[in-house]
This record gives sequence, structure tokens and C-alpha cells, in this order.
Amino acid sequence: MSTRHFPVVIVGGGLGGLTAARVLHVNGIESAIFELEASAAARTQGGMLDIHEENGQKALHAAGLHDDFLKIVHEGGQAMRLLGPDGTVYVAEEDDGTGGRPEVDRGDLRDLLLGSLPDGTIHWGRKVTDARALGDGRHEVTFADGSAITTGLLIGADGAWSRIRPLVSDAKPAYTGISFVETDLFDADTRHPRSAAVIGGGFFLGLGNERGVLAHRETDGSLHVHTALKVDEGWLDTVDFTDRAAAKAAVLAHFEGWDEGLRGLVADAETITPRRIHALPVGHRWDRVPGVTLLGDAAHVMSPFAGEGANLAMLDGAELALAVAAHPGDTEAALAAYEGALFPRSEASAAESAANLDTMFGERGLERMAEFFTSGPVRPGEPGEGRVGRTGNSLVGSA
Repeated sequence: MSTRHFPVVIVGGGLGGLTAARVLHVNGIESAIFELEASAAARTQGGMLDIHEENGQKALHAAGLHDDFLKIVHEGGQAMRLLGPDGTVYVAEEDDGTGGRPEVDRGDLRDLLLGSLPDGTIHWGRKVTDARALGDGRHEVTFADGSAITTGLLIGADGAWSRIRPLVSDAKPAYTGISFVETDLFDADTRHPRSAAVIGGGFFLGLGNERGVLAHRETDGSLHVHTALKVDEGWLDTVDFTDRAAAKAAVLAHFEGWDEGLRGLVADAETITPRRIHALPVGHRWDRVPGVTLLGDAAHVMSPFAGEGANLAMLDGAELALAVAAHPGDTEAALAAYEGALFPRSEASAAESAANLDTMFGERGLERMAEFFTSGPVRPGEPGEGRVGRTGNSLVGSA
């Protein structure tokens, strides 16, 4: 059986890979996405994202989707609150509609991108097991079902544990020292009014004692919470997360003496899920390897405390696609141009993220973040994809 060839292959159908495919399509270039998930509805995407003017929105303009994006923005989502462990409110800002980082549900944004691609662009349920160079910039990608394809341009958009990254780099993500325990409280205004009042209408941050609670209100009225703990890498393995009550007790033991309204974000939760936070080395880069490159977390996974994960992935995808379009017939020139901008951009954000982690979970994390937020116009950050931003200031962070 002959192996099918695709001129441009994107491994990974997250926001970065989808943006790359869309901008390629806008510029008349076909691509094929191979995605691990079985379908677009295989799992809940979840989570609110701030889409920044300087990167995420720039990518959406390149994709011809910015007007449609504005239609799915979560009004009121740029509000923020910062509390201390005793429940004292240090910062409370409402969303007046003038901010440059509107919130959107990740699932809605993904659906927007999915709907903008030609039928057949995405090949669902394709788990990559191997990728190897064939010479002259060509690569072969093998899947769990035993099938394989070849391509002249291989783009790794497959996240932190990328199967494509080893083609260009030996680097692997390392544990940052912070673990999240994620919880959800559904129909919050009706079922969890105390927690809904604590969170407010947008993003919430509770800090102190080198730990934190980071949360936001979802468009469906639920509260999505990230409890952040400075613990050893193996600590999550000591907790049975299939026993919800026991898991809650283990997490809450780290928040003895905290205000009951804050503890309720865990105590009253209806889901509980552990997640370690990993990052590639700051300044991760690679020598030019013919016919292959990376974008998003595959290239520069970092902790979420610079608030740039989704935004950088989308900008990476757009810039890569634009470079390919600008260098017809010369893949290497396109990749060299793309990586020349990618490396310094991602290094700056990764350095910022690492510094903000140290700040937020340091001895004076609450005080320093309160000083930061009250020293001028800022935007709050978002767990997982971040919502803090201040141009030219190294203290830009949230989880």
C-alpha cells in the first residue's frame, strides 16, 4: 500500500495548529491537520481566554476572523478581584468595556476556527507514534493504527509533550514547582451564591502564604478554579483524586486559616482534577532542520503566569503561515524567517512567566501583586491562558 503524501502537515488541532491552517487557507495554501482527539466534540474545551491585541487578535486579523471573534466575546469578563487569605479585598475592578484583552470561551474560539476550514482539513483520531526524516526536507509520520504519511513541511503543533519536537530538539519540559488542582462549581449564582460573590464577574486571584486560588466566571455561569500549590512533583500522586472528599481535604489542608469563602471554592466543588505545571527552558531554540518546525507549547511551553499561552500559539500559527505564503517554493527561507522572530518572542514571554511565578508564590506575593495592580491601568491574568498585561513591565502575571 502506498504512503499518502501531503505537502503541508500540521500535527495537533489546538488553537495554534488551527490558526496556521486557516491563515494558510486564506493565502491559497492547502494543509492537513492530524489530531489525536476522535472528533471536535471528544471533550469539553473549557476555560476562558483573554485574547490580546498584540498577538492573539493580530492572528485573528490575519485569519480574517476578527469580526466574528468580537461576536463571541464574553461581556463583563475583564473584571478582576484580588483577595488576601482572610478575605480582604485588595483590588476590585469592573469591566468598563474599554480593555484591550476581551475574554472568550476557549471552546467557542476553537469552534470559530474549526468552522473556517475546508471540509476534510482535519483528520481526527490520529495518534502520532513516530516521526522521522527522509532527507531533502521530507518527513514520514506514523500513527498508532499503523498507517503513515509523508510531507514536505511538517509542523509540530502538538503541545507540551510533542512527538515532533525530538526532530529538532532534545529539550523536555521540567516541573516548575507549582501544581494546580482544578475545580468547577456549576450554576454558581443559584447553587453557590457565596462563591459567585467571591469571584465576581470575571477573573479572581487570592494569594498568600506562597499559595493561591485563581478562578474565573465562565460564560455558562459556572466557576472554574485553579488552586495553586508549591509542592514537590510527586505530591499529587499521594492524593486519591477518585475520592473527591479525600482529595478536597488534602487540598484544603494547605489552606488552614483561610477565609471560608475562599475555601468554599474547593470544598463546594463538583469536580476536582490535578495538573502539574511544566515548562521548557527559557530561551529554548534549535538549529534550522530542513522541512520541520514547531509552534505553540511544542516550541515554548511555559507556566501560565505571563498569560500568553494561547495568544502566542495563535500568533505563531499565523506568522508561520504568512512566512510560508511570502516564500513560495522556498520552505527553508520561510522557516528561517519564522523562527528568527519566534525565538526572541517566546524567550521574552518565558522569562516573564518564570519571574512572575517566583513573584506570585514568594513570601510577599500578595503585597507585590496588589502594588502592581494598583500602580496603573492593568489587565488581570487567567489560569491556563492568562489575562495580565502591562507593556514594558516585567511583573506581568497570573495563572
